[in-house]
Amino acid sequence: MNSPQNVAGSPTPVSRLLASVAKCTVVCVLLLQTIGCGRQPETTDGLQAISVQLNWYPEVEHGGVYQSVVDGTYRSLDLQVAIEPGGRATPIAPELEMGRSQFAITNADDVVLFRAQGADVVAVAAAVQNHPRCILVRADSGVMEWSDLAGMTLQRQAGRAFLDFLEQRGHLNDVRQVPYHGSITGMLTDPKVAVQAYSVAEPLIAQQQGLEVMTLMVSDLGWNPYSSVLVTTGDMIRDQPEVVRAMVKGTVDGWRQYLQSPDEANAAILQANQHGMTAEALQFGAEQMRPLAMPNGDLDEVGQMTSERWTELVQQMSELGLVDLEKVQPSDCFTTAFLQL
Repeated sequence: MNSPQNVAGSPTPVSRLLASVAKCTVVCVLLLQTIGCGRQPETTDGLQAISVQLNWYPEVEHGGVYQSVVDGTYRSLDLQVAIEPGGRATPIAPELEMGRSQFAITNADDVVLFRAQGADVVAVAAAVQNHPRCILVRADSGVMEWSDLAGMTLQRQAGRAFLDFLEQRGHLNDVRQVPYHGSITGMLTDPKVAVQAYSVAEPLIAQQQGLEVMTLMVSDLGWNPYSSVLVTTGDMIRDQPEVVRAMVKGTVDGWRQYLQSPDEANAAILQANQHGMTAEALQFGAEQMRPLAMPNGDLDEVGQMTSERWTELVQQMSELGLVDLEKVQPSDCFTTAFLQL
């Protein structure tokens, strides 16, 4: 039925009211879908549909998640897991807060920053105990230790917390900092160029380019946030604890299997990564990942977190002026409640 109109053809007050109500209803529905209604995972064929947002392009840092997808571990726990690749500026916290993904992979220092910004993001498992962050230098650069970096040019991604840590400790004094564009190309022609890197990836890339390199591990200086951390929201923990428990178990089991036999998952990662990844690089990365995930050679270390490590990290970030201790409590950043596997 057409809306009633006056003799001039203009909508009556009643019709304008009805149109306004209809418009508001549509807007409200869209808002709810955006900020809240997407939080609850759907059920498909008896399986709980879950989305996991990666913090970077698919690489070995996500090996455990791919492992549990390809070998059916998640499905055995009644989960249907979809992996969402990340990139250079993946909005992890918004993806979780708006419910487009129920879980994500990130680093522990990012969790602290998310919470400082008001996002209720919580770590539920940490796959990698020692962070792979390093500074990569050529063997012929003359750099043997951190104090030798003076006079070098460092290609880095501005705004990363580890840079604040290095600057606070004086390790970047007299170091020229320039943007990092995701490549070690600058090192090929200039021995005085260093790049930020992960020890599980860039050293092999450099070797393939004919460069002899060495790594300065940032963790050796005391900056060592957990990495490859599985996170979710406080809402998921409160409203869907059994889903969280299943996801934690599946992810930790996947990592333990991946660290022993990564070939199947690496094949899936290679298929998903269209940014120059190679099978050789993934094999190298998986080998380098083992001592980082299992510093004592024990598979039971995988996934574990301690209050001491989180407290130290939050304190360090407070000293760097990155967070306010009155707003971010270490105990709010993580929970081990789902690690009793």
